[in-house]
Amino acid sequence: MNNYGIDNWSDNNFIIENGLAKVNHKSKPSLISIVKEIREQDFKGPLLLRFPHITQKQIDTLYKTFNTSIKTYDYKGSFNAVFPLKVNQLPNFIHPLIASGKKYGYGLEAGSKAELIIAMTYNAIGSPITINGFKDKEMIHLCFIAKSMGHNITVIIEGLNELEMIIEVLKETKMSSPNIGLRVRLHSGGSGLWAKSGGINSKFGLTSTEILEAYELMEDNNMVNHLTMIHFHIGSAMNSIKPLKKALRESGHIYAELKNLGATGLTSINIGGGLAVEYSAYEKTRFYSLNEFANDVVFTLKEIAKQKGVEEPNIFTESGRFISASSTVLITPVLELFSSEYELDHLKLKETNPPLIQELHDLHRDMTKRTAYEYMHDSMDHMESLLTLFDLGYIDLQDRSNAEILTHQIIKKAITLLEIEDSEELKRIDENIQEKYLLNFSMFQSLPDYWGIDQEFPIMPITHLNKKPTRSASLWDITCDSDGELPFDMKKPLYLHDINLNKEDYFLGFFNVGAYQDTLGMKHNLFSHPTEVNVVFKNDEVILEKIIESQKVIDILEDIDYDTEEMKSILKANLKQDIFIKLEKYLNENSYLKTIWSYYDE
Repeated sequence: MNNYGIDNWSDNNFIIENGLAKVNHKSKPSLISIVKEIREQDFKGPLLLRFPHITQKQIDTLYKTFNTSIKTYDYKGSFNAVFPLKVNQLPNFIHPLIASGKKYGYGLEAGSKAELIIAMTYNAIGSPITINGFKDKEMIHLCFIAKSMGHNITVIIEGLNELEMIIEVLKETKMSSPNIGLRVRLHSGGSGLWAKSGGINSKFGLTSTEILEAYELMEDNNMVNHLTMIHFHIGSAMNSIKPLKKALRESGHIYAELKNLGATGLTSINIGGGLAVEYSAYEKTRFYSLNEFANDVVFTLKEIAKQKGVEEPNIFTESGRFISASSTVLITPVLELFSSEYELDHLKLKETNPPLIQELHDLHRDMTKRTAYEYMHDSMDHMESLLTLFDLGYIDLQDRSNAEILTHQIIKKAITLLEIEDSEELKRIDENIQEKYLLNFSMFQSLPDYWGIDQEFPIMPITHLNKKPTRSASLWDITCDSDGELPFDMKKPLYLHDINLNKEDYFLGFFNVGAYQDTLGMKHNLFSHPTEVNVVFKNDEVILEKIIESQKVIDILEDIDYDTEEMKSILKANLKQDIFIKLEKYLNENSYLKTIWSYYDE
């Protein structure tokens, strides 16, 4: 059995049993059974499965771990958290998240006007809202409106001009001011892909001089009592905890200095996001546990508060990736294997064949486990010679086709006989026998972080997991772009199964895709989001809720500002009525490719 690193990245959310990938919850349904049920409702194309119970698990784990650390160290501050909407703003994710976090007072973080409207509408009154990012006067006014609704909202200022706008709105509207937070620009940077989010050259935050100027400006306008929070963020998905400890000390001292200046309302330190998710199927990339993370935060802030003689601050976090990534799985069917032309039923030997081709035929027929290495090497040498003969005009295209088929089959048979495992020999062979799997999805729409920054995602077939995969796999999406590929990488090799797609279906799962991928995805080639569904458990029964089908072609065109009524009018005028009726049917279906499904029999 090949477990595709599931023990490394799954956190026991998914398991393998009887050759099937299963959800490790309640009745433990297989992913293929869920896929089958959705397909039977005639939803075509790739599927995005959301599991709200995993989101609930992550929220529970975050609060319980931090509260345990607080109890262990007799810490006097409280733990609070908000979910950054930029990580995933979609309602199928957000509504269950808010319901799951209500008992903890879990809140939301917004970085734009649209995100703020979501928070104002759905965040529970009393649960915190924090506002990050650059703001204009209109957005500041929206924050005042949220405050008037009863929301516990804190505006994190990124520059002195934002504080000046708060003062202007306060004077103009006579409304109550929201809480104010200062985002500090620390010298400490993070670690991992997003380390540039922190450090002295980061995009956001106030320098020491600006912090003092901001405090003076608040003093001059009798607003010091509204300063409640210090905020920092040193990077998303930190793979090491060491930079965090340094940032905590630096921010802790800033907090204490402001307290001692007279900021009596200052009660909280917001440590931003940064909790890493394990994406790798091959090696550990996160070198700390959540328990270690929480203990370091609580212990460090307690020590600084004691040293400076101030009360211990309430702790806020904004970790979105940790909460959302593992809750979503992308499932896509394999449409085609591009070496299918190398199967033996395509072999067309002549009555008289060139000697090297006849030798290849004999090698394939006579190979045993004892002779597999020798025959495999001979076939590769023969292939090189035959390609030279073709270039010189001594053999024809049919001979070349036969040579390719026989060589491919010999290597494939040798790998099966030898059961080679991770040897240097196999690495060399893999370059000669890579399989191209065409998948019914768009990488640019569904895995933009892979395309943009080489972010790794766990990949695993959801069936056949009790069989040894023997094919070194390159994955192609259906866009007409050569970048739409996950090429085979010998440093992180993906092996899949040798499947006859005329007889059975084969589905791949991409895991941990719940953070950022949905809203960063682009409509390259005008492929829209996959069909998505929330998979929930009620009394051990699996319920499919809130199925949102991938957009229709006509709706995609309207989204990019085509006059779709005009388009239909032009097409209708240039087509016979019966043909236009067929065309209109296609306009009202999604862009993904259609296939005939014969479901995998559990």
